Amino acid sequence: MTVVDEQEALKRRLAELKSEHRDLDMAIDALIESGNFNSLQLQRMKKRKLILKDEIFVTENALLPDIIA
Repeated sequence: MTVVDEQEALKRRLAELKSEHRDLDMAIDALIESGNFNSLQLQRMKKRKLILKDEIFVTENALLPDIIA
């Protein structure tokens, strides 16, 4: 796999992670607005959202070039 292929794969993965994070955020908001939710379910969704945020951060950092100052 070439560097360009790896960069493209990371970009696709980043787009997928951001999409899932956004969808999960909307689902959490909708669940809260409904007023009829399981606290454990909400807690798990929020935990998944935090995990996604961490993965987004790591993936974005992998896309940045290493700069040696």
